[in-house]
Amino acid sequence: MQFIDEAKIYVKAGDGGNGAIAFRREAHVPRGGPSGGDGGDGGDVAFVADPQLSTLLDFKYQQHYRARSGEPGRTKDQYGKAGEDLVVRVPVGTLVKGEETGEVLVDLASAGQRAVICKGGKGGRGNIHFKTPWNQAPRHAEPGTPGEERTIRLQLKLLADVGLLGYPNVGKSTFIATVSRARPKIADYPFTTLSPHLGVVGLSNHRSFVLADIPGLIEGAAEGAGLGHRFLRHVERTHVLLHLLELSHEPGREPEHDHDVINRELARYDAALAQRPQIVVLNKLDLTETREAYPELRARFAAQGIDLLAISAATGEGVDVVLEKAWSLLDKARSAREAPGTPAGDQA
Repeated sequence: MQFIDEAKIYVKAGDGGNGAIAFRREAHVPRGGPSGGDGGDGGDVAFVADPQLSTLLDFKYQQHYRARSGEPGRTKDQYGKAGEDLVVRVPVGTLVKGEETGEVLVDLASAGQRAVICKGGKGGRGNIHFKTPWNQAPRHAEPGTPGEERTIRLQLKLLADVGLLGYPNVGKSTFIATVSRARPKIADYPFTTLSPHLGVVGLSNHRSFVLADIPGLIEGAAEGAGLGHRFLRHVERTHVLLHLLELSHEPGREPEHDHDVINRELARYDAALAQRPQIVVLNKLDLTETREAYPELRARFAAQGIDLLAISAATGEGVDVVLEKAWSLLDKARSAREAPGTPAGDQA
């Protein structure tokens, strides 16, 4: 399935039905008076977060959504039928924004959450409501009001506990395939991962967390270089970042350089991301040169106050230690966010 995480669509609620102008024409009822009923209300357009969905692909093929309008009023005091609401299902984690203002209308961050985006129009009153002692046969009724309409932008932000970061080809896809049942594409060329992948990591004592494999970031990602700008939003909701590094043969590529570049891009995209708890891990310990270089690299990172762990995603060596540390930081982050007095703005 193609992963689509942004879409622009037009939505319109139903119009209210017009009120009716009618008079009784019944035998043995002289001067029957007005009998025009009210028009029905137009249907709302509501969005619902559906945990069964994982992409905005459907909105690539259908960009216009209209709820039904209310029926007009009828004779004999009959009211028009209200238009049915249109329920649009989107993945959990979808932001609904106004296209013109960029204002966030709603953040559908929990399964089953429902929000009305466009309110249906009100049905007009029929002439039965306008009879007065001095106007026994009113010949006017109200028209229905139009339903709200707007162009909106949908943006999907994956809901994951831990975000997996790093340059292309540092082994993120191999890591998530090792620790979960996710099966991303793995190959030896840049940007193997063209879309984020989610995997559930299971630990002992029935513990688990969701890990997101974010496509490789490069320098300039915050401005749109590579694939980073498109996917940086998917780490915004994570509580912990797991940063994979490698000993690269590319000119100018050193683990410290890669670490600094990625963190600068995070800070340029969102300053809060750079402050998020981060585990820094040297991957590919199964390679002799990486194993030999690790002690010196660990000492250099320690001088910066960073505890550099080492693993081999291919063989599984050291992976359990990293996962336990991720759980520990995640548990602390959750406790801090649930603590009384936590500012609303600190919520991911």
